Amino acid sequence: MKRALLASFAERYAKPDLRWMPDEGFTIGRLRIELLSGLTVALALVPEAVAFAFVAGVHPLVGLYAAFLVGLITALIGGRPGMISGATGALAVVMVALVAEHGVEYLFATVVLMGLLQIFAGVMQWGKFIRLVPHPVMLGFVNGLAIVIFLAQLTQFKVPGSVESTGHGMGGGEWLTGLPLMMMLGLVALTMAIIWVMPKITKVIPAPLAGIGVVAGLVIAMGLDVPRVGDMASIQGGLPSLHIPMVPLNLETLEIILPYAVILAAIGLIESLLTLNLVGEMTGKRGGASQECIAQGVANTVTGFFGGMGGCAMIGQSMINVKSGGRTRIAGIAAALFLLIFILFAAPVIELIPLAALVGVMFMVVIGTFAWNSLTILRKVPATDAFVILLVTAVTVYADLAVAVVVGVIVSALAYAWNNARRIHATERESHTEAGAKVYEIHGPLFFGSSDGFTELFDVENDPDTVIVDFNDSRVVDQSALQAIEAIAGRYEAAGKVIKLRHLSRDCHKLLKKAGHLIVDSDDDPDYEIAVDYDVRTGILGGH
Repeated sequence: MKRALLASFAERYAKPDLRWMPDEGFTIGRLRIELLSGLTVALALVPEAVAFAFVAGVHPLVGLYAAFLVGLITALIGGRPGMISGATGALAVVMVALVAEHGVEYLFATVVLMGLLQIFAGVMQWGKFIRLVPHPVMLGFVNGLAIVIFLAQLTQFKVPGSVESTGHGMGGGEWLTGLPLMMMLGLVALTMAIIWVMPKITKVIPAPLAGIGVVAGLVIAMGLDVPRVGDMASIQGGLPSLHIPMVPLNLETLEIILPYAVILAAIGLIESLLTLNLVGEMTGKRGGASQECIAQGVANTVTGFFGGMGGCAMIGQSMINVKSGGRTRIAGIAAALFLLIFILFAAPVIELIPLAALVGVMFMVVIGTFAWNSLTILRKVPATDAFVILLVTAVTVYADLAVAVVVGVIVSALAYAWNNARRIHATERESHTEAGAKVYEIHGPLFFGSSDGFTELFDVENDPDTVIVDFNDSRVVDQSALQAIEAIAGRYEAAGKVIKLRHLSRDCHKLLKKAGHLIVDSDDDPDYEIAVDYDVRTGILGGH
């Protein structure tokens, strides 16, 4: 038993996987898979980084530099091999107000502070609290994010340049119609078909890379007039250079950037840690939450000093990487380096790639990300869980994922508290040891949610002169529970009756004041502690 508990503890609190190769060791085949997976991810990163830069109101290279630097650093020291990080829309929508009001230099300073806050969260090991996110919230999160990824791709069905001119993804711009729309849809469908069929033919080349390559080759060879990467913006640039944010170093600047930094740090960590859990489920890995917080913080701090817009984990690109076979840090590093090569040397070639091919890849990511089984279990799970799944999905789509996760956790916690509050009840019987005494056997947890129900269990006026309250099948959880016990003891004392409390833990003996002398000591009193801390391993307040 002890060995099993130790094994379970070791698995739950495992250190991050820092190995460069999986269990089978280094092979040429594994290296090829990792490099090709990184190339596929890099190709998908380009339009995403450019689009999110437009959303934030900054130059496309600011987004591309963020994708390179954040992706490289988190691949090197992150908590989960296989994860991909870069500029994301969840952060961009927060940045746009800051850039519009104060300029891009304040954005760079904010990203630096954001990174420092994330490092602090990692050092304090706050990443472990992501375990408190219930499974229904995770289902709603992935479903909502899948819908968000799908909606983001619809901007590619607009006339080239409309995204840049409007400054955000879905607003304004003219939609493609007629033959251009038919060609776009056809190429998207062809890409998706290749990705679906390719694994059945060969796994030598990642299916998404094959889809991009075949469709791009077809478009270039036939000279088809379709939207291409270069129509969004030029990605040609140089190496990112050290750039100290040009902002006054005073309290006024801190007052401006601190609120944005806190929000960005929270959103970035929530998205990164949820992606870490999702990738962990797919790859069978555990641990690394605090390490991921530190990696995200270091990456954003460095990015802020090199003219990048900051970023976090990207669930779409992470899914592309994992489904393409990427399992180690090499794939993430390769993706970042390939992206830098595109910026420095291969921009003219990359700009020829049709956007339809990349849209097809992302549509397949949407299909793979959405938890389709959640649609079938909605009628099978408790109504509260079904509601949480739908609520988190909707809030993710219409607000942002950080708000959605917080709302989902709060609703789940309230539902849990309510369900436990209704469990409190008592069995009444006559005492076998004291003639004429009445025994209340309490069942269910006694805490703030059930304290009112607890006091309603007793009939003080009609009870006999001696009443025994047995907590053997209950548990006193918090200060509200102690107060409820004090209150009921006071009512019996005021009525001139004797009340005896049995099977309360030793710490309850110490904390109860008015009723303390009424406690009957027993050899089988429990020894749990009350109102000490919140144990994230068990989800119980004061559980040891």
